[in-house]
Amino acid sequence: LLVVARIAQGLSVGGEYGTVATYLSEVADPKRRGFLASFQYVTLIMGQLVALAVLIVLQNLLSPEELTDWGWRIPFLIGSFGAIGAYWIRRGIEESRTFEVSKRRSKATETWKLMAQHPRELATVLGLTMGGALGFYTFGTYMQKFLANTSGFSKDTATTITAAAMIVFMLMQPLMGWISDKVGRRPLLVTYGVLATLMTIPIMTLIAGATDALTAFMLVTAALVVQSTYTSISGLYKAELFPTEIRALAVGLPYAIAVSVVGGTAEFIALWLKQVGHESWFYWYVTAFMALNLITALSMRDTKRYSRIVDA
Repeated sequence: LLVVARIAQGLSVGGEYGTVATYLSEVADPKRRGFLASFQYVTLIMGQLVALAVLIVLQNLLSPEELTDWGWRIPFLIGSFGAIGAYWIRRGIEESRTFEVSKRRSKATETWKLMAQHPRELATVLGLTMGGALGFYTFGTYMQKFLANTSGFSKDTATTITAAAMIVFMLMQPLMGWISDKVGRRPLLVTYGVLATLMTIPIMTLIAGATDALTAFMLVTAALVVQSTYTSISGLYKAELFPTEIRALAVGLPYAIAVSVVGGTAEFIALWLKQVGHESWFYWYVTAFMALNLITALSMRDTKRYSRIVDA
């Protein structure tokens, strides 16, 4: 039953990514679109921080036996209230003017035909998302277990290190979004590809050998700062690639494929390689996708200059 619930949760989160990215991009002031759209990841990271805070509280209030027996249900209960609040909020928001104009002149039956006319853009989303999602899952999600299982920190310390690094990561999103408004989206994506490709193996190796919490925090934070050059504009550059009629679907579909196939399996692959005695191979695995991300970024046009978001 829990597995079914998690699958449903994953489908719902994946399904709304494209619509959220599209909506924020369409309603934002064109001159501040990068800055404002970056708050998609601010709220995403904030959710992770709330989850980590709940975990820290539960670890301090409950014994390991109590947490395993019934305490794990508490975060699900809290999440259910969050879902109700989100439903109430979205019922009251208005559609963007761009969408309203598009709706009057388009037909639903033409959606897939229009999708087929943008193979390069779809491939761009797929290529960039595979590397970006894998980087986020590696340094933002799996890192807590990596610090405990590989670096040798206690679970409480690993949780604290991860939470502190994620706070810095969250604060970096608006800054990087603002920079993209000044220099464009492509320079940030190329920067991410270069730094992530060059840094992944050394930084993972250093984190694995870290012996004190401050060093581990600085290394994880450095990796997440690099990651922010992608995450801050990850929804925006995708939205700017497509016309309004297909924007949400064209953003959401390749994103869902990339995240489920590459990002969602990151932890499984990392733990399996560790189990068979070749944990360092995971570092190379991540680096390969970062290189793909870089190649894709180099081959794309700057979506800030060639944005398909037309203000109504």
